[in-house]
Amino acid sequence: MVLPTQNPSSDGEEVLPRLHLFRPIQSQQKAHIQSLPHDPIKKERDGNHHLLISQTKEISKSLASNAMICKVNGVLWDMNRPLEGDCELELFTFDSDERRDAFWHSSAHILGQALEKKYGSKLCIGPCSRRGDLQGFYYDAFYGDLALNEDHFKSIESLVKEAVKESQPFERIEVTREQALEMFSDNTFKVEIINDLPVDKAITVYRCGDLVDLCRGPHIPNTSFVKAFSCLKASSAYWRGNKDRDSLQSVYGISYPDKKQLNEYIEMQREAEKYDHRVLGKKQELFFTHHYSPGSWFFKPRGYEIYQKLMKFIKVQYRDRGYKVISSPDMYNMELWKTSGHAANYKENMYSFNNGGQEFAMKPMNCPGHCLMFEQLVRSYNELPLRLADFGVLHRKEASGALSGLTRVTKFQQDDAHIFCIDSQIKDEVRGVLEFIDYAYKVFGLNYQLKLSTRPEKYVGQLETWERAEAALKDALNEFGKPWQINEGDGAFYGPKIDISVSDALKRKFQCATLQLDFQLPLPFKLEYLAEGGKRKETPVMIHRAVLGSFERMIAILLEHYKGKWPFWLSPRQAIVMLYQKNQSHMHGR
Repeated sequence: MVLPTQNPSSDGEEVLPRLHLFRPIQSQQKAHIQSLPHDPIKKERDGNHHLLISQTKEISKSLASNAMICKVNGVLWDMNRPLEGDCELELFTFDSDERRDAFWHSSAHILGQALEKKYGSKLCIGPCSRRGDLQGFYYDAFYGDLALNEDHFKSIESLVKEAVKESQPFERIEVTREQALEMFSDNTFKVEIINDLPVDKAITVYRCGDLVDLCRGPHIPNTSFVKAFSCLKASSAYWRGNKDRDSLQSVYGISYPDKKQLNEYIEMQREAEKYDHRVLGKKQELFFTHHYSPGSWFFKPRGYEIYQKLMKFIKVQYRDRGYKVISSPDMYNMELWKTSGHAANYKENMYSFNNGGQEFAMKPMNCPGHCLMFEQLVRSYNELPLRLADFGVLHRKEASGALSGLTRVTKFQQDDAHIFCIDSQIKDEVRGVLEFIDYAYKVFGLNYQLKLSTRPEKYVGQLETWERAEAALKDALNEFGKPWQINEGDGAFYGPKIDISVSDALKRKFQCATLQLDFQLPLPFKLEYLAEGGKRKETPVMIHRAVLGSFERMIAILLEHYKGKWPFWLSPRQAIVMLYQKNQSHMHGR
């Protein structure tokens, strides 16, 4: 069964009821903006990408034509959205993550418009993605009994081209919760999203062509910027990753400002398919998976030898850098996770079970257990910093559709460690971790990028503590001397973090290392040490960090990065010794 399509309007335009609600709100907000006083241009500073300006009517034509997205006082902003006062304006090229994200997210809206128009689907979410093997964007939607496949792509791409030709502007309005619920009353998925939004959050809606979509933005100015577009694949999914919820389908796509870049991407994908770690792992007899344990991989002797070599590499560095390796339990009573806050914020990703009338969970991370270890090891400031490392097995619940070879698994090990320190030691400890990461990635021949992820919408603790934590990380990054960027609102719920994405030989990016500063977790565990002078007790700061990330993901990345030709120290099986005997017409292989 195919869901019914939208009803045609009197002017021949296919319109959803919510478009009729969008227009009057837009007109009202435009009229309000026009009624406000407009200040003259007042440009005070001009740098490579920064302008300190008041309200402006124009930027240079070349700059305006190439800029697709900007930041206003550090906040991502639509190019055609009015400025609201004196500000620092940053303009981004496609090569920047900000512009690429906005470009791909805007392309997802164009894709959503085509899906809604062609199949009458109920749209769910349509984010962009820059995760290693998944570049571009996708849109999840409910299609009833219709099963999408590659045969549908030509029709979808044809509708996308129509939208691009029309240069449809991306138009933004702010709505109340009541207006949003009325506007999307025909789509239960959007209604659920709206109801889950914080009560104090501004709700924004965007329109391009026939599509009116719930979205926080920002977007490119109009659809004409998308010169090259291609559907990549269709797959099944579940609403919010829950197998007990509605069955959805995802359409994945890629887009670029010109066809040359699209052709280069397609060629890169063909090259990547030759060296897929799942294919090479099978050929080299390294690892395999089984339907009896989805998302958990078996490592054969040759594969586990590489696994152990990586672990030994890290252990040697631990010895030289002052880490103490420990072992902690694989499961804990749920009371531990309630204390740490994971039961409230992460439980849907944990494997839990009842035992003797009590609820237990397999550990998805080591940090709460390391808090328990701190209590046994530290009494005085003289014992800090304490660097605890743990190679324990971790389990995280993933939807079956999210599993992807060794890069997205349910059971894995990390080179996981936690540093407990005094406030005054933060900068040195963070810089030490960054130097550790830099050393390791140089050994493997991997390039990396640094991002500071700041306070998210859902966070615990005091605002001033977060600001202090973010300032400490900024100071450490600046002293480290490598380029870094801000990733607004993407920190962990308990603290800001530095995310490190690795670029492989095929220019794909993977999230591997991480460094998170945490002022919150020691508090519920009441961790204390005796301060200098011995008269008062203080709470330590906790740094969560991993260098390689999970060994499973790193093995996948390295296998594809090296195209199966491992460095000799990691896998010597690629070499054979040929013995030549004089006066003999044959050679013997060993």
